[in-house]
Amino acid sequence: MLILLLALIAATLCAPFLLHALGRSAFGLLALVPAGGFIWVVQQMVQGNLDHSASIEWMPAAHLNLDFRLDGLAALFSLIILGVGALVLLYCWGYFDAVPRRLTLFGAQMIGFATAMYGLVISDSLLLMYVFWEITSVLSFLLVAYYGERASSRRSATQALMVTAAGGLAMLVGIIILGRQTGVWHFSDIMAYDGWANTPYVTVALCLILAGALSKSANIPFHFWLPGAMAAPTPVSAYLHSAAMVKAGIYLVARLAPEFQEVSAWHLVVIPIGLATMLMGGWMALKQIDLKLVLAYGTVSQLGFIISIMAIGSREAMMAALALTFAHSLFKATLFMIVGAIDHATGTREIPKLSGLALKEPFIFVLAVISALSMAGIPPLFGFVTKEAVIDAVMHEELLTGMPRNMMLIGIILGSVLTMAYALRFLWGAFSTKNDAVSKPVAEMHRIQPILWIAPAVLTTLTVIFGLFPKLMSDPINQHLGQLYGPDGTVLALWHGFNVALGISAVIIIAGCALHWQRHLLRPFQGEYAALGNADNAYDAILVGLRNLSLRITANTQRGSLQLNLTTIFACLILLPAFAIVFGDLTNVRMIVAENPWQFFAAVIIIAAAVGATITHNRLSGVIIVGISGYGLSFIFALHGAPDLALTQLLVETIIMVLFMLVLRKMPPNTEWRGEPRHNRLRAWLAIGVGLLTIILTMFAVNARTEESISIHMPDLAKEIGHGANAVNVLLVDIRAWDTFGEITVLVIAATGVASLIYRTQSFTRESRRPTLRVTGRRWLAAGVETEQQLNRSLMVDVSTRVLFPSMIALSLYFFFTGHNAPGGGFAGGLVAALAFILRYLAGGRAELEEALPIDGGRIMGAGLFFAIAAAVGPMLWGMPPLASAYGTLDLPLIGEVSLPSALVFDLGVYLIVIGLTMHILHSLGGKLDEEEEIRKQRARDRARSLARKNRQRKARVKAAATARTTSEPSTDTSGTAEIDMPTEVPPQKSVPDSDNSQPSANSSPISKILNNEDEKEK
Repeated sequence: MLILLLALIAATLCAPFLLHALGRSAFGLLALVPAGGFIWVVQQMVQGNLDHSASIEWMPAAHLNLDFRLDGLAALFSLIILGVGALVLLYCWGYFDAVPRRLTLFGAQMIGFATAMYGLVISDSLLLMYVFWEITSVLSFLLVAYYGERASSRRSATQALMVTAAGGLAMLVGIIILGRQTGVWHFSDIMAYDGWANTPYVTVALCLILAGALSKSANIPFHFWLPGAMAAPTPVSAYLHSAAMVKAGIYLVARLAPEFQEVSAWHLVVIPIGLATMLMGGWMALKQIDLKLVLAYGTVSQLGFIISIMAIGSREAMMAALALTFAHSLFKATLFMIVGAIDHATGTREIPKLSGLALKEPFIFVLAVISALSMAGIPPLFGFVTKEAVIDAVMHEELLTGMPRNMMLIGIILGSVLTMAYALRFLWGAFSTKNDAVSKPVAEMHRIQPILWIAPAVLTTLTVIFGLFPKLMSDPINQHLGQLYGPDGTVLALWHGFNVALGISAVIIIAGCALHWQRHLLRPFQGEYAALGNADNAYDAILVGLRNLSLRITANTQRGSLQLNLTTIFACLILLPAFAIVFGDLTNVRMIVAENPWQFFAAVIIIAAAVGATITHNRLSGVIIVGISGYGLSFIFALHGAPDLALTQLLVETIIMVLFMLVLRKMPPNTEWRGEPRHNRLRAWLAIGVGLLTIILTMFAVNARTEESISIHMPDLAKEIGHGANAVNVLLVDIRAWDTFGEITVLVIAATGVASLIYRTQSFTRESRRPTLRVTGRRWLAAGVETEQQLNRSLMVDVSTRVLFPSMIALSLYFFFTGHNAPGGGFAGGLVAALAFILRYLAGGRAELEEALPIDGGRIMGAGLFFAIAAAVGPMLWGMPPLASAYGTLDLPLIGEVSLPSALVFDLGVYLIVIGLTMHILHSLGGKLDEEEEIRKQRARDRARSLARKNRQRKARVKAAATARTTSEPSTDTSGTAEIDMPTEVPPQKSVPDSDNSQPSANSSPISKILNNEDEKEK
């Protein structure tokens, strides 16, 4: 059972690579996995071995153990999931013509969906079932959105996800209420619990659980998402929306109905909704012109039909409903795949454009006729057998007496008449020769390849076989029903003699044929607007209403004022806890103010820094003053005997100050905003109130403890479980490693987000190479001296960095290796190494940072995350829980015995992520901004040089023109002296400098303006 689940997971992971390497034929290879699972389940059913169970302990106090169970009902639905899944994957081989990148993901999502559905039906835990339930909703969203470039696909995918996920959340609440009231958290415990009818809140719990089941199975009022999901490729419709996903709700009802039919609300809720869905879906199918929509609304109708019968809860009703479930999977998956083949060959699914297809593709026509007639209930097909069983079960049902039975029987008959009518409409619309049809698509169609009709042919063959030999299906169903109701049970049969059920079937067939024959009489009643409204429009109206409500709430509460938002938050922080304290009954409040004078000294420094931060207007000074308060807090940690916390606080405070300075250098040095004195006083009183309330609340919280603190046992637990003397580090990497894993994952996401904001659409990946620390010329650092800024570096800073960097790296490694038994750890070691690289950057700029660690920060973080995941998953390979610890020692020469806990691997992940995070931020907030600044200055210099060159060229032309005029037009006076005769038509010129070295005045030269502006910006 679990091996099959693991095989499906492995196939999901391998699917993208197989499709990329082998192309469409990889679908055939992937189909072998569910096909093998199908054969194994059949073998277990034949052998009668249907009591497989497995349990993996994980958080038993929260009822989150991974409990699996393969019984009769799980095996029946596994046959549908695995068998139809294998055939649909084979069908994908011929349906898709190429292998784009999204098709490789599509293959993984399809096999992943089969995995999730199989996990859903074999889950014995209700909460584990819910996890798989939501996974199917997410995968359904991804599969429906296959054509993501189409707005219709995106809308349909979102609609399906929101409806089914909302129903799933309601179901989760119902599961929790049921478990809290009864202690039933497993399906196997439902039968053992007695007295469901008298259990408090059981009606509320059942209604919430049914909201999830009915939404997943597209029953009223959640039916509208299923026709919209027809925007997905046909294999998705054939598998998810006819055979697998929509059967999840039916499976849940089948699990609950035998016991919960005792609750009065059960029949009142499920049966009317199911019958209404059957009638509405059948009526809507008669007015569709898209073949997929005809089948989609027919699916909605059939799902309501199955749900209403299964909800009765008796043995005969369950037999008929389960058989009908199998029949529906066979004929509806076949019909969907036939529609896909028609669409693939003709390029259309619209009834008015299809004509004469039966003559073109007679074999496909025969398959469609058999499956459609089985859907309509025509003998001797399996659909007829199941419909006869349904009618007979309802007529003789003891749980339904009088009017409820008659009303239900009338609803089934009317729904079946509509089913017969839309089955004939499908055959007529797809295959008949229409005189008024635009038959060009059929005339130009290509032949349907065998790979497209193999899967429908297999399912159609099974429809005929089970119709002629229904005992092949009733025996495995009775295997399941025998565990619930006892060994004696009914058997499906093709012929029951001339009875009332056969007469009703004949009436249904005749009425359905007449309804299709006189279909033009229905047109006046099939108006454009539905009598009860359009559910799709109602969904849009709800979304619009929620959006408008959120906008109004946001407009009233978020007015763009940070002061108002903080005031609201702090006011609530004062009022609500104060109310709880005033009306509480705790009176024994005591607190030790300080244990030694040094704590007073640290408190005075912190208070002074806090007050100074409020009155300073210089941003850099404010950051430094706030940092002083952080250093004071680290001093208090050290005084309380927590050196690990003190060290971490000290390092984090230092790095934060540096990162703040990197940001503040791009901002004005002083804040321009100044508060009014009256408002400042109000803020001061608010701050005093928050401070006092926090102190008082802390005192009450400390004195509210009635049991011994768990922290007393932490050192012993760290030694026994984590094999370490440093309880803080063991807590981070072992006892509470799941928390740390989530936090480092958030750090990776945050670093990627920061880099994305800085680099925008540019790539922020870098080439990686081996780091160096060489002496270049007379310099002490690795980077060259190519720019003026590098030439003007401080020699003292260079020497200090050269000396300190190796020591800091060695110290970081020391903290990393000794952190399990002494102050330090991966986080502290990573912070020290990060400070070392920050020092290199501050000393030599981005070029020095590149030389210090020329490895992409994203790769460093990725490697760290890999080690953390390996530490979490690795123990499971040896049959231990995730993140379980192992311990060993190693004797090293000159050092002695070294302890090597397995948590060191997780600590290595933390170490690398901290370094990668710092490098990522330094390259984005530091190096990238430096580069942009240098580019900006270089562009300004280029513009200045260009203007200077143009100015020199202009002066040269003017001078050359003046010289030319002087030589070409001389005049001589009476004394024989030559003079320059300037023509009168030449306009007077402004004074021109005598040489190129002369510069225009600073007030008029654009070059000087640019240089002056650059000087001001540099200042």
